[in-house]
Amino acid sequence: GFHSNHTATEAMVQATTNEGLATQEEMEAAKLPLQYRDFCAHLLIPLNECRRREYYLPWKCERERHRYEKCQYQEYKKRLKTNTETQEP
Repeated sequence: GFHSNHTATEAMVQATTNEGLATQEEMEAAKLPLQYRDFCAHLLIPLNECRRREYYLPWKCERERHRYEKCQYQEYKKRLKTNTETQEP
């Protein structure tokens, strides 16, 4: 099970061993809103932890933010491709 003494970083490390995806327990422990519980959640957990640790300074956590945004963009492209393929006659 998932214990409350796990940090978000530990959750992220554990998540990456499970095919890179965060589990429901890890997302709940990190208090991720439902709309962010997607294929990139395993990257959002450490980004949010870094943001809190760095007091949300915009020039901090760039590496984590870049990884998360890249994942979001790749997922967007996959969805776009899937939607285009399903709309063809």
